[in-house]
Amino acid sequence: MHRSTAQTSKILTGLAAATLAALLAGCGQHNTASNTGGSGGSTPAAQSGSTPAAGGQTLQIAVIPKGTSHEYWKSIHAGALKAQDDLAKQGTNINVLWKGPEKEDDRNGQVNIVETFITQHVSGMVLAPLDKTALMTPVQDAASRKIPVVIIDSSLGGTAYSSFCATNNEKGGELAGDDMGKLLNGKGRVVVLAYAQGSASTEARELGFLTAIKKYPGITILSSNQYGGPTTDTAYKTSQNLLARFGTQTDGVFASNETNTRGMRLALKDSNLLGKVKFVGFDAAPDLVTALKAGEIQGLVVQNPFKMGEVGVTTAVAAVQGKTVPKTVDTGVALVTADNMSQPAMQEYINPPIDQYLK
Repeated sequence: MHRSTAQTSKILTGLAAATLAALLAGCGQHNTASNTGGSGGSTPAAQSGSTPAAGGQTLQIAVIPKGTSHEYWKSIHAGALKAQDDLAKQGTNINVLWKGPEKEDDRNGQVNIVETFITQHVSGMVLAPLDKTALMTPVQDAASRKIPVVIIDSSLGGTAYSSFCATNNEKGGELAGDDMGKLLNGKGRVVVLAYAQGSASTEARELGFLTAIKKYPGITILSSNQYGGPTTDTAYKTSQNLLARFGTQTDGVFASNETNTRGMRLALKDSNLLGKVKFVGFDAAPDLVTALKAGEIQGLVVQNPFKMGEVGVTTAVAAVQGKTVPKTVDTGVALVTADNMSQPAMQEYINPPIDQYLK
């Protein structure tokens, strides 16, 4: 149908007004993209070009763990969501985008996740790198695009990141080694269940343990180069092999992370060695704390992943806002035993408020 010029002008004016209204309505919405499920799941695209100068705009902060199923990562996720809530109360709206690889040995998967967030133009990132070398290039790429990256949990090579917020892992390993030396009265034979090559955090723990053990010349290390790997099942199988070879000679064992500790406990139980071999582990999952109470584990070196997630996000937001942030932040480490586990200071480590945030 033929319309007059005046009619056409009125229609175009109306369409333009409707489009502008829709855009304004969309800008006023707060897209909650935090994924609270156990797996990585899908991540909605972040708003492009987020900047702290865009009055009231929601900052998109990607949090990329090494994995998503372990209690440790759930605690980091909860801490990140606490930061989101606290910042909102202070007038800074952020959206935590939580996504990690399904398995903790999927380096390529984690690289792809980081690269995807870069192409989505997130405001900032919090990353627990699976490999201290493999993640350097994507972090450098993010920095070149003015996307600040805060590293948590494990260190990363280079200097492209804004801050490193993590446990002093070597100190944690030293705490474990000193505890083992005392448990064995300075004499005995010890097996160390390592985690994975290239994992900076656990390598530092293992180094710290071996350094501390050197203060006890009466203690011999039977093995320190066998790796438990990314799951409880892989750790269990490696532990079985170690105990089959060294079980009758072993006086103590050290496991350097949550899955290693859980897998070694199962292998010791199968070999009827629980409570007979001195056992020091790492991380405070509920089942491991129960084993500590039962006397199956004599010591647990515990981190504060809840605080790590919280501080990682607040530091990333500060960097996005152009504030000066510390290059390193120590989020704490402690040795928990059956004797001190009821102390308030220890409870902060072993009972983080995960359920309050991951509903």
